[in-house]
Amino acid sequence: MQANPGKELELTVEGRSYLRIPVRTELIKASDDILQVVKEFTAGHLKDGDLLVVSEKVVAITQGRAFRMSEIKPSRLATFLSKFVYKSPYGIGLGSPHTMELAIREVGVLKILFASIVGAIGRLFGVRGLFYRICGPKARAIDGPCDYTIPPYNDYAVLGPKDPDLVAQQIKKEVGCKAAIIDANDLGVNILGVSGPEVDVSLLTKLLKDNPLGQSSEQTPIGIIRVVEEEALVGQPG
Repeated sequence: MQANPGKELELTVEGRSYLRIPVRTELIKASDDILQVVKEFTAGHLKDGDLLVVSEKVVAITQGRAFRMSEIKPSRLATFLSKFVYKSPYGIGLGSPHTMELAIREVGVLKILFASIVGAIGRLFGVRGLFYRICGPKARAIDGPCDYTIPPYNDYAVLGPKDPDLVAQQIKKEVGCKAAIIDANDLGVNILGVSGPEVDVSLLTKLLKDNPLGQSSEQTPIGIIRVVEEEALVGQPG
């Protein structure tokens, strides 16, 4: 068990300590089965009570929802709107004509236009984030290429995963522990899908707030969340 560089393996939330164990995998491709990937790379590592978290990006890749930039032909509307999107150092989001074009296809022209107008008005009053709030998780989950992305995906745009709740349920059935599909970066985390009500979304969000899986060359798209047992207290004099 080893934390990714710059991250902590253990975190205490609400008076209880948890391990956030990153699981390294091979490069995941569109031809892979996400259930088999999770099963293979977590084999022998899971314990009763563990929670498995899987990056939404690798789920989407295995669903055929990753597109080479040269395959996406941005419309004039996408090119225009992308100029007004805030470009975070942690990801381009919809600040590219290519990712904006994917958002238009996913969400629809009318919703994108409405969100753009409301977002522009909000910025005049110092309110940010209205565009993504209106467009919803489908737009928010779209990832564009970044310099730190592992090749060949540094030349791809990736949609959010399809049916993340269902995927989490299938993972739980496959490996026998609760699961969640997450969208995390160094700015924050969104829980896109969970295997059931046994997953405490609020607690999980706090446990992943520092993005322990990383988003660069770590190649750890899977993580295991585990309660730290108070073994040190066993056998100690009362």
